[in-house]
Amino acid sequence: MELDHKHSSKKTNDMKLTLQHFAIRSTNALDAWVENQIFSLQPRLQIDEANVRLAHRRESSPTYEVRVHLVTPGPDVFAEGHDHTLRAAFGKVMRELGDKITGRAKKRLHKVKSNLSARVAASRPAGETLGRRLRCPPLVAIP
Repeated sequence: MELDHKHSSKKTNDMKLTLQHFAIRSTNALDAWVENQIFSLQPRLQIDEANVRLAHRRESSPTYEVRVHLVTPGPDVFAEGHDHTLRAAFGKVMRELGDKITGRAKKRLHKVKSNLSARVAASRPAGETLGRRLRCPPLVAIP
């Protein structure tokens, strides 16, 4: 039987955090640990809302499931992890979230660089290239 325990939503640093527990007892220690893990992502990504679902499914293997949905100003970020312990499943989710956040940052940086190089190329006279030109002495025939 699945029991749904909703942790009271917290609003700190302008982020709303909702924890749902399915067949897992909600404890202060567990909720504080999850909260710290999610808040640790904030320096790298503006998170308006985080929805975290912790589930223990005895009939399946691996039995623990963690799902996280981060609501952000851009596209939302989703991650899901399954493992034999709750900590391992949550670790998989945090790695996936970290990879997605890093990928977003790299994508933005690449876009800025390509836009900048396009502007620089457009402002340069035709035929001019980037970088320094190497000047070589003229070739002299050896008798």
